[in-house]
Amino acid sequence: MLNMRFLYFFFKNLQPMLNAMKKGGGVPHITGENIAKLTIPVPPLEEQERIVAILDRFDALVNDITTGLPAEIAARRKQYEYYRDKLLTFKEKVQ
Repeated sequence: MLNMRFLYFFFKNLQPMLNAMKKGGGVPHITGENIAKLTIPVPPLEEQERIVAILDRFDALVNDITTGLPAEIAARRKQYEYYRDKLLTFKEKVQ
């Protein structure tokens, strides 16, 4: 049995190699003959699901606009602004 998401990640990983296989004018394509030469490792379904879960979590951390790196960057930006304002705000000297 093959998890389709596992297959997606497998081919995504091979994308540079697959792009190098493209031939033809107009719309370059990969021949079925080249695809047939590929060896696809098929671990047990349980292992495929474990791999997919890890890669999905990593993908969410990197690309999800509300979590992961974008949210971390926004939080650090707010933190920077807070401390910048604290450091650059001076109390008026009372005489």
